Amino acid sequence: MECTIHWVRDSGMGFVAETGSGHLLAMDGAADGGGRNLAPRPMETLLAGTGACTAYDVVLILKRGRHDVRGCQVKVSAERAPVDPKVFTRIALHFVVTGCGLPTAAVERAIALSHDKYCSATIMLGKTAEITTSFEIVEG
Repeated sequence: MECTIHWVRDSGMGFVAETGSGHLLAMDGAADGGGRNLAPRPMETLLAGTGACTAYDVVLILKRGRHDVRGCQVKVSAERAPVDPKVFTRIALHFVVTGCGLPTAAVERAIALSHDKYCSATIMLGKTAEITTSFEIVEG
């Protein structure tokens, strides 16, 4: 996996990442750090990628189990260390999984498999952060 990051000099502290799959991702800093607040912060992007990584696993596991999953939302909240390096110290992942007749045990299992075995992002960040998960199932 590769990614090239380009500083957009005229933007202050804006950056554009060009991913190995050919996509562009903009990031920016806060005004008090020289940015213009035109895009997500790099650490926000890392957190969003983590939520998407685990959601991907959960949906895939449920689909492979032939469950009628129709939606998956992950609400991610995090705390960071107060001093540099300001690593994530706590991450809470709350899943809202929508589907028809989804068994609680299947959703719980999918989240546990992602958290314990498949999600590279949460497993990696779990080295510095306490990661908790919760979920709710919405019929539909």
